[in-house]
Amino acid sequence: MEQNVGELDRTARIALGAIAGGASLAILGGIISTSSLAAAVLGIVSVVLFVTATTRTCGAYSLIGVNTCERK
Repeated sequence: MEQNVGELDRTARIALGAIAGGASLAILGGIISTSSLAAAVLGIVSVVLFVTATTRTCGAYSLIGVNTCERK
């Protein structure tokens, strides 16, 4: 796949992934009281954000034709 995630987008994905992962761990650790389903969903969201930031490709962007990479 062609890279379609730019630098600012990548940074935002890393930050949001860290927040979602931290919230997931806080739920599992009992710091935040909500359902364990929320922890699982946040954990999956965190992993997806980190993977798309690392690979710099987003399947959803490919489907809708978005590219946030800098023009060469």
